[in-house]
Amino acid sequence: MDATVRISSGQLHGIQHDGVTAFLGIPYASDAIGPARFQAPRPAPAWEGVRDATAFGPTALQTAYPPPIDRLLPSSVVDGPSYLNVNVWTPDPGAGGLPVMVWIHGGAYVRGANSLNTYDGSAFARDGVVLVSINYRLGIAGFPVLPDAPTNLGLRDQLLALEWVQENVAAFGGDPGNVTVFGESAGGISVATLMASPPARGLFQRAIVQSGSGQAVGAMDDLRKVSEAVAQQLDVAPTAAALGSVDPGDLLAAQTAVALQLGANPDPTRWGATTIQGGVGIMAYFPCIDGDTVTGVPTEVIASGADAGTPLLTGTTTEEFRLFTVPTGIAASITAEALPLVLGRYGWPASRAELYAGNRPDASPGDVVSAMLTDVAFRVPTVALAEAQATAGAPAHVYEFAWRTPVSGLGACHGLELPFVFDTLSAHDGLEGLTGTEPPQPLAKEMHSAWVSFARHGDPGWPAYTPDHRAVMAFDTPSKLLTDPRSDELASWRAS
Repeated sequence: MDATVRISSGQLHGIQHDGVTAFLGIPYASDAIGPARFQAPRPAPAWEGVRDATAFGPTALQTAYPPPIDRLLPSSVVDGPSYLNVNVWTPDPGAGGLPVMVWIHGGAYVRGANSLNTYDGSAFARDGVVLVSINYRLGIAGFPVLPDAPTNLGLRDQLLALEWVQENVAAFGGDPGNVTVFGESAGGISVATLMASPPARGLFQRAIVQSGSGQAVGAMDDLRKVSEAVAQQLDVAPTAAALGSVDPGDLLAAQTAVALQLGANPDPTRWGATTIQGGVGIMAYFPCIDGDTVTGVPTEVIASGADAGTPLLTGTTTEEFRLFTVPTGIAASITAEALPLVLGRYGWPASRAELYAGNRPDASPGDVVSAMLTDVAFRVPTVALAEAQATAGAPAHVYEFAWRTPVSGLGACHGLELPFVFDTLSAHDGLEGLTGTEPPQPLAKEMHSAWVSFARHGDPGWPAYTPDHRAVMAFDTPSKLLTDPRSDELASWRAS
């Protein structure tokens, strides 16, 4: 069946299926191509007649995942000018006052799209939520530091998308006064950053940070080095005018080359200390502290109470970094003999590796390093964010996704929780996928229901995290409530 709604830009024609109405590929901003690729986003122009919204729109400039990760993580690469678009799933466009959830995808700020099957919003709509998913600029176009361009363009896109939600979500049955913004990985970093961003005030009421961080921001002078390296790779001036005239394919190749250089040699003397997040150098492009969209390290800003007490749900998977170390062969290459070299690279004391190994008597040296990388890149920042909330007197609920996939020794790796949150275990985005052939559907129902409950009431169903009671819901088969899990390992990072 078909459905039509009217929003600020004009009429939209969507499609109904199994009690859910979807409107796909809706532009919320003008086309950011050519010179506009490095300009602030502007609202989408109005259109005449009824716009077809039955198919996903284009994606931001990116490449597909390379081998061997491409077997595990899905890619959606569709060229086109109108990539700053949103999708909306609703149980009833004619309803009113429904809770709204806005999804910000991950992908290390260089990949990802709102069109992946895993992010289908039908289950949220089925359960009475209006689900909105957004695209935003990625890579050098999303996070440039150039003399003639605004900073943090990817965040500015997200802010404009949230303004679009405020203006238009009632047309889909949603309540603009009950908006939960949520995201994973780079999307989770975005959510934490938006919590502390002055221009985001009033655009959402609750926040969910999945495998993200409130600390992944850099100094402008440091991140300028990355922008300059991209320009040098292209042999053009480090300006928006010059980069905006470059062929998109060449721009993409240059940003990819620079990201590989940084990942291979995350040297703070070359790239700047704040570019090398946690000493790991996972990302080359991410938000900078510009005094406008980002006024400081988000965790510190939130601890001061500047986010006005936004209720927070945050957590990680138990073994995040295995996605990056196991399929690539990195974990297998770390022998007992090589372990001291790895520890020296990151500046970690041998006593910390001994602690982690002692807690995992059957673990290989590569497993131990993967566990430490998981904590420094994901778990430590997540706990810091929850504690910042507690310091500010704001509610925070913490989870851990502990179910271990049978696929390729990945365990409870990065991204594994996504089809459980969206209740899309039957989606087939990848060639092999992360969840295997028989993932536990009851766990998806449990986790998805917690997210819906949080969006409705701010309570996912377990006690809040406080300094006196560090409650963590471990989603597994069965799930169980933990108190301050692996506190000795966390303490080792606090002491360093």
